[in-house]
Amino acid sequence: MTGLTHLDETGSARMVDVGGKSVTARQAVAQGRITMSAQAAAAIAAGSVQKGDVLAVARVAGIMAAKKTSDLIPLCHPLPLSKVEIELTLDAEGVTATATAATAGQTGVEMEALAAVSVTLLTVYDMAKALDKRMTIGDIRLLSKTGGKSGDWHA
Repeated sequence: MTGLTHLDETGSARMVDVGGKSVTARQAVAQGRITMSAQAAAAIAAGSVQKGDVLAVARVAGIMAAKKTSDLIPLCHPLPLSKVEIELTLDAEGVTATATAATAGQTGVEMEALAAVSVTLLTVYDMAKALDKRMTIGDIRLLSKTGGKSGDWHA
């Protein structure tokens, strides 16, 4: 029909059967950014946000999101993740989050890395919204993926 694997021959949504695919080491890296006022960024850096350690809580939230991706994204396979790592870089204008997800499996971990970045940044927003309601989340994208039949890909 359209070549999209999540649609059957009638156009109905379906979960892709990955049973015949080889188990390979797979990894994906995604990144996103939240921009904010200098005041909010300074409060995060100083650890003076009333809700607590923004970056520590955001990191845990991102890891949890990666582990729950199949509960959040319809038709996404549940995966036994071997690694989820969240790197946060704070500067005077915001936070950049980079998530790495890995598994040995029959399908990729791109959605897990993207979900991790998204929830990490949403958590930063939630924890710092009293300081700056104009924060903007954006530039969420896949940076790279390795493993699987289609091979490696880098932005």
